[in-house]
Order: sequence, then C-alpha cells, then structure tokens
Amino acid sequence: MKIAVLAGDGIGPEVTHEAVRVLEALGLPGLELSEGDVGAAAYRAHGHPLPEATVDLARASDAVLFGAVGDPACDHLERALRPEQAVLGLRTHLTLFANLRPAKAFAGLEELSALRPEIARKIDLLIVRELNGDVYFGDKGHRTLDDGRRQGWDMMAYAEDEVRRIAHLAFRAAQGRGKRLTSVDKANVLETSQLWRDVVIEVAADYPDIALDHMYVDNAAMQLVRAPGAFDVVLTGNLFGDILSDQASMCVGSIGLLASASLGERQTDYGTFGLYEPIHGSAPDIAGQGKANPMAAILSAAMMLRHSFGRETEAARIEAAVARALADGVRGGDLGGSAGTCAIGDAVLERL
Repeated sequence: MKIAVLAGDGIGPEVTHEAVRVLEALGLPGLELSEGDVGAAAYRAHGHPLPEATVDLARASDAVLFGAVGDPACDHLERALRPEQAVLGLRTHLTLFANLRPAKAFAGLEELSALRPEIARKIDLLIVRELNGDVYFGDKGHRTLDDGRRQGWDMMAYAEDEVRRIAHLAFRAAQGRGKRLTSVDKANVLETSQLWRDVVIEVAADYPDIALDHMYVDNAAMQLVRAPGAFDVVLTGNLFGDILSDQASMCVGSIGLLASASLGERQTDYGTFGLYEPIHGSAPDIAGQGKANPMAAILSAAMMLRHSFGRETEAARIEAAVARALADGVRGGDLGGSAGTCAIGDAVLERL
C-alpha cells in the first residue's frame, strides 16, 4: 500500500503528520509512506512548485495524501511558479477528473452553522465535481473590440465522454449512499449544460436503482440553504461545483472538518487511484504554532482508505473516532475550542 505524502506549505505538514499517525496506528499490512516536496517548499528547494521527482513519486504510488499549498511570500512569482499551480499540475499529470467532497453535520456542532440548528443537523450530502473541463480549461483571452473596448473571454465546453465518465462515478457513489442523485446545470441558458443533462439522462439508464432529478444551479444554491437535508449526491461541472462545494462546507459550519478526494480512471491493485486533501488552505498566519485542526486531514486519510484501498472498516473506525472526539468536546480554535494540533491527534488516537 504505497502512499505519497505531500505535506506542502503552512499548516500542511502539521495536519498531515497527525493523519499519518492515525494511519500508522491502524497497523495495516504493507503500508509504505514516502514524502515528497510540493508548493512553496518545493519551489525553494527545487525551483518549481511541482518538481518532476514529486510527479514520479505520485505516479508510482497507489494514492496521494496531500496537505496544503500557498505562501504569501511567493505571490510575486510568475503564475506558473506559484505554489497553487502544483494542485492544477497534479490533477493534469495524474488525470484526476472527479472531486468528491462530502458535507455532513457532526452531532453537537450544529450551532457552528450559519443555518438554524434543526436545518444544519440534517446535512449529509456528497458533491461530485468534474475537474478537468468547463470554463476553467477552455480557451480564454483578452481582445479589443472594433469600437476600442477591452473584452475578456472564456470558453465553456464539455465533450460527451467527459460528462459520461463523471456521471458514472456519481451514480456509483449514489449506490453506496441514499440512492438519490441531483444533477445541477443551467440547461435553460447554456448549450454546454444541455449536453450535460442529455448525457446524464443517457447514463441514468444503466442505474435504474438511482432516483435522478435535475436542478438549475441558481435553484440549487438556494436549496442548499433552505433544505440541504434534501440532497444526497450532487453531480455538477467544474465551475458550478467549485461554488456549490464551498457553500455546502459553510452550511456545515467549519472547513476545518471537511475532507475531499480527487479521483481518476487509473486502477491500482487495491482500487481507484486518488489524491486526498483537507479543503482548508495553508493558513500561514497560524503555521508552526500547533493551533491547526488536523481533523479534516485525518478524515481525508479515511476517504483514502475507503476509495483507493477498499478498507471500509478502517475508514469507518477513523470517522467514528473523530466524531467521538468532537462529541467529547475536543475542539480546535476553528470550532471555538483551545485544543492544539497534537492534542487533537492524541484524542482521535485514543478513541481509535
């Protein structure tokens, strides 16, 4: 079980260290952890945020456990050398086309949500976001119109095979949950979205056990606030998914508790290759102070065991240990508590 550990910048090394402690405590046979440089740390050591050696390490692994990248000291660099470009580079090199971001309310933490507690406690959904297409990857540029006005433009596009592969993944995810899937688009306005909807309907024929419905993105944004508990699996494109997944995380109440997985088509001896990371950033303002909450990184490790190694039992154990620690009042600063990074890791290990 070869895992590439790319801790990165800021609080990345601190929270990743706690996730590694949890993995090692499980005593999994054949577990091999190898560290690599990424982000600003890699730029300082190798002159690039994503060195070739790091890409090679990731490719030779069965999964990647990722920390965070980002450093204000690198903001002056040309865009291609900034730490954040390492994330896009890894998605491209490793052909990671699907982002899975679960959002679930933890018992006793409903008051952290901006929503009313009786609404927040019902949140238990999974957003499946396409990562390699849409307006982010389409042709783009600036031009001057005939009348002298400047114009910026970006092309939004999806090919049917790109929609089909992410749809299959989302339907399979729904089979392992509540068997409901909501496909989010803007088919009443965008031709890209009309193709998206048509292909999703075609794929749905292979999954008669899944209840499929469609929702325009503006309505989906409203319903995530009004009745988030009505959602099970949400399938959407790159642009809409970027926005809705962040909205869902704040409906829960804290990004310090939320994990994510980026998956591709590559299969290993154990399962689907993926990159797993907490959704929070590098938080340079608290880096090195032992204040960061490592629970999202620990939960990312649980997702890795589930999706890339088929270790459902161990994944569930980690999630239960985190939930128990929270129920017992172990909270970091992001949750209004005072527990430090190592103390939170210790608490999860004790309950594991």
